[in-house]
Order: sequence, then C-alpha cells, then structure tokens
Amino acid sequence: MIWYQRNLVNPLARRFSRFIPGSAVIETVGRNSGLPRRTPVGGRADGSTFWLVSEFGRHSQYVRNIEANPNVRVQVKGRWHTGKATLVDDDDPRERLRSLPTMNSAVVRMVGTRLLTVRIDLDDDHGDIDVIDDRGAPR
Repeated sequence: MIWYQRNLVNPLARRFSRFIPGSAVIETVGRNSGLPRRTPVGGRADGSTFWLVSEFGRHSQYVRNIEANPNVRVQVKGRWHTGKATLVDDDDPRERLRSLPTMNSAVVRMVGTRLLTVRIDLDDDHGDIDVIDDRGAPR
C-alpha cells in the first residue's frame, strides 16, 4: 500500500490537487535533507486554520518533518499559503474526519492505522480560501 501511494497516487495528486475538491498539498522541510518535501493531503480550511488527518500519524514522513520544523506551506486551489503546523494529540481524528471532505476521509478511515489530527495556522492573507463541500462548491 505504501509503495502504491508513494509512487503512483501521490505524484498524480500533487500534480492535479488544485482540480480535486478538498485536496491540498503540504510542503514541509525535510528533517534530514533540509529540502522542500511536498505531500498531497485531504483537508479543509476553516477561517485561518487548515485541518487534516494523517492516516499513519507519527509514522508519516511529513508528520516527522513537522515535528522537526513546524513551518509549512499549504497549496489550496493552486495558491500557496504559509503557516505553522501543530500535531493535535487530544483531538479525536475520527470525529475530525466527519468535517473534512467525504471521499478523502473515507480512504483515510479505510487505510489509516494511526490517525492523527494536524492543524495548520495560516500566516498570510487567506481570504481567498473558501470552506468547500465535496463537490467543490463554497459552503
């Protein structure tokens, strides 16, 4: 499953995320390399906060990068936003998935083994990020 996700799903999702409702790309700094690392994620903006649930929790490479350096960028609808990520251990990730895009949440619930909520507090002008439903329409 991890090979499939890393080598097939992620490259396609990174390229087309701006066209997929509820999809985004998170850019972290590699904890060993110091290079930018981009990972497609499903999530939702709620005001100046972007929420997502990692299906493999602290075993995800991007989560390990966040632990080393919480400064991230998030690409939503083709536009990059800077922010600071926080791993939210006391949040119920299964409940959080109910407020996130349905399709992505279903996949995360199905394949996820160690769910962990991630909150990203956005720094820049985020007025153009709409809270969207699963069809890509603003709510």
